[in-house]
Amino acid sequence: MTTKMRSEIAEQPAALRATLDALLPRVGEVERIARRTRQLLFIARGTSDNAAVYGRYLAEAHAGRLSTLAAPSIATTYRRRLDLDGVLAVALSQSGRTEEIVETLTWAKDCGAVTVAVTNGGEDSPLAQAADLALCTLAGEEKAVPATKTYTTQLAALAVLGLGLGADVDPGDLRRVPDAVEKLIAEPGDLEAIVEGLADKPGAVISGRGLAFSTALELALKLKEACYLHAMGLSYADLLHGPIAVVDADTPAVLVAAGQGPTLAGTVALARRVTGAGAQAFTVGGGPELAAASSAALNGPDLPEWVAPLGLIVPGQLLTEALARRLGIDPDAPRGLNKVTQTD
Repeated sequence: MTTKMRSEIAEQPAALRATLDALLPRVGEVERIARRTRQLLFIARGTSDNAAVYGRYLAEAHAGRLSTLAAPSIATTYRRRLDLDGVLAVALSQSGRTEEIVETLTWAKDCGAVTVAVTNGGEDSPLAQAADLALCTLAGEEKAVPATKTYTTQLAALAVLGLGLGADVDPGDLRRVPDAVEKLIAEPGDLEAIVEGLADKPGAVISGRGLAFSTALELALKLKEACYLHAMGLSYADLLHGPIAVVDADTPAVLVAAGQGPTLAGTVALARRVTGAGAQAFTVGGGPELAAASSAALNGPDLPEWVAPLGLIVPGQLLTEALARRLGIDPDAPRGLNKVTQTD
């Protein structure tokens, strides 16, 4: 039986093409609205917060814009007014109806920020209505609770945002993403080997760095919510500062990297350290060098580092769906979760 999650993973190439067709012509709008700003504030929760981590690294590494992740409770619980003059506040919500995110974006505007919404909820969603500019993704309805196509299309919207901020990248790279994702769905790599490697494990450490850090966080979240695995998402720099002590025969590491870029060498070194200590190192992406250092490897996209996260998560989504079924869990409806989460 094909799960809704698996079907929605397969819909991602079409969703990405539709979203890019709609949003790439709007780079000029982003550029105009961003001229009044100096730095970025990303407002999000859950999977959208992981997407925001990608946005932060893209803005800082390629557009030279200082960026940070918001603490929505400053607006909604502490109700503290901040000086946000010169700030571009970017709120992400797949539904566009998470009250805390809408309230925080409204607060940011009231504090002087220029505001952008990234949502799959459409122009009439509360979040889009609250923003100065709405970048609406075209993923279509998502029925499985774990986000897949809404996450990758959020990343596409953030890549368009980066172009509008003046990122020093080739916009043509974005047009290659849907085909790269299609190839990964057809050829994910050593999927079954990694499913079996995780099936009897209580937990795992998921690690990446830089632009791939967002993928590590998102994969850890997926494994937690859909497979009930104690998955810890960490930058590999933070992992080396102590938590690597938990990596052992019962706690494998899943390491994520683009096939090129300044963090690849460190990821390869970490994979060798993990396997050298007698633990398993499963890898996602990183090209042949990282695969050679791994216990088993999932393929990564043939894309430059700045857009690689749009593809890197896809083998992780396939892993999550397959592992959930292997464990007898319905990945479409994990226990205790709803599609839209409201927080106080």
